[in-house]
Amino acid sequence: MKQTMTETTFNYCFDFPDNSKKRFLIKLDPNTFEYKPSNSTPPDWALLGIARCECCRLDLSENDYCPIAANIADLVFSFKDTASHKSCMVSCISTARTCSKDTTVQEGLASIMGIIMATSGCPSMSILKPMACYHLPFATVEESMYRSVSAYLLRQYFSHRKGENCDFFMHRIQEYYSEVQQVNGGILKRINMTSEMDADKNAIVTLNALAQILVMEVDEDLDSLKRLFS
Repeated sequence: MKQTMTETTFNYCFDFPDNSKKRFLIKLDPNTFEYKPSNSTPPDWALLGIARCECCRLDLSENDYCPIAANIADLVFSFKDTASHKSCMVSCISTARTCSKDTTVQEGLASIMGIIMATSGCPSMSILKPMACYHLPFATVEESMYRSVSAYLLRQYFSHRKGENCDFFMHRIQEYYSEVQQVNGGILKRINMTSEMDADKNAIVTLNALAQILVMEVDEDLDSLKRLFS
């Protein structure tokens, strides 16, 4: 039976000790699972030709802006004067559940940026889109590792079903995540052009660290996950 697709939403709320609040609503298209951005004009630092990633496959003649930079621009502007260690209560209200955590701005931003970056239409980040659709707020390193590997292998299963070349032994996963790290680096360069404080910068650093850890774990035959199946 064909399932009716509904819009996926993530409503992120940052509540600070001084009673100030910041709210961000993320909507994913029910058919493409891509982020549906606001209609605001992106800043100059989001132009595709600025700090362009080496791995970028987008055509400059067809794309004025880096899709990730354009989609995180409002978020970056809102937190450009915020320190990464500032305490807050972050809540993620989705169509499936509500998750809340007393944490830092950095962790909250890493969680919300992870969704936007994976669903903005960047070819290099498309490998992360399935995880963003089933977003797990405030995921630990171990949870992120498990979800990343599981999603990658499930992708190979569907490729196999279609008769395509598949990679069940994960020989190519490092290549994909190398591009993810390049994109993280490019976005960090762009944010450095506009933000004076470090909350949004360290959010990207956190996401990049997860990609680096995954590559190292694959090198070590996923020993940290192997014990779960002993």
